[in-house]
Amino acid sequence: MAQVDTHRDHPLSLRLPQRDIAIIDRAARLRGSSRTDFMREAAVRSAEALIMESTLLRMSSEAFADFVAKLESEAVVVPELVSRLARKAPWEDE
Repeated sequence: MAQVDTHRDHPLSLRLPQRDIAIIDRAARLRGSSRTDFMREAAVRSAEALIMESTLLRMSSEAFADFVAKLESEAVVVPELVSRLARKAPWEDE
């Protein structure tokens, strides 16, 4: 059985302009987290997204046919979503 590394402290050093640090700190405060936690979470999210974008999805021809049929079927109206999308954003003029 492979040994899992449970040690969390792997230092990573970044050299960033002060304006980048200021915006990261502001966002971290808004999220209620530390700079380290915020940067770790953001980096991991970005890495996961890139991996997902570049991962090949394989399926059987039957599964693909089902998938295409779902895409081509008539859309179902979701009233809650329609009303939500009809609202103006808080920053839009009334």
